[in-house]
Amino acid sequence: MIPDDAALTETGLPPTGAGRVLIIGCGALAREILAILRLNRMDHVDLTCLPAILHNRPDRIAPALEAAIAAHRNAYDHLFVAYADCGTGGAVADLCAREGIGMIAGPHCYSFFEGNAAFAARGEVTAFYLTDFLARQFDAFVTKPLGLDRHPELRDAYFGNYETLVYLAQTDDAALDAKARQAAKDLGLAYERRFTGYGDLATTLSRL
Repeated sequence: MIPDDAALTETGLPPTGAGRVLIIGCGALAREILAILRLNRMDHVDLTCLPAILHNRPDRIAPALEAAIAAHRNAYDHLFVAYADCGTGGAVADLCAREGIGMIAGPHCYSFFEGNAAFAARGEVTAFYLTDFLARQFDAFVTKPLGLDRHPELRDAYFGNYETLVYLAQTDDAALDAKARQAAKDLGLAYERRFTGYGDLATTLSRL
C-alpha cells in the first residue's frame, strides 16, 4: 500500500517485522524506498520511517535515529540509515560511525536524488528545491510553518534571495508538476523541472 503523506509527515512508518535488513529512513523518502525495494525484489529488506517533519528541526533527527536504532537493533541482522546529513552538522554521520551502520552519502536528499557529483558541480546557491514528496506536502512544510498562509507579506523576507524553484522530480506526474509550478508562482520564483528518478538512492539501496 502507498503510505499516507500526512502520516509520513507527522508519525512516520512502522516496520512490518519482516526481513533480515531494516532501513531506518525519513518519511519523505518512504514511497521512493518502497518503490526501489519492489523494483529490485528486495523482499529481505524491511522499512521503518521517522516523521518527515523532523526536517523542520534537524537537531532532533540524530536523537530520534539513535532511539530507533536501539529499538530495532535486536530484531534484524543489519540496519541501514536512509538519511544524508540533512542539516544535522555531521550528527547523523557521527551516530552511524559509532553504531557501525551505513548511511546515504551526501548533504541532503536534493543532492542524492540528482546525483551527488552532479549536484555539487552545479554549485547552485539561489535555487529552492522540491522533491515529489515536498511538492505534495508544500503547505505542510513551507506555507504553514512559515506563516505564509496568515502573513503572505513575509514571502520576500524568506525567499527574497532565491531566484528559481527547482522541482527535482522522481516520477513523471503532471499533477505534481502543476503543484510545483504553483508553488514557484506563490513564492515569486522562476520555475524549473528536472527529472532525476531515484538517483543515488537507488544505487545505494540496491547494494543492500
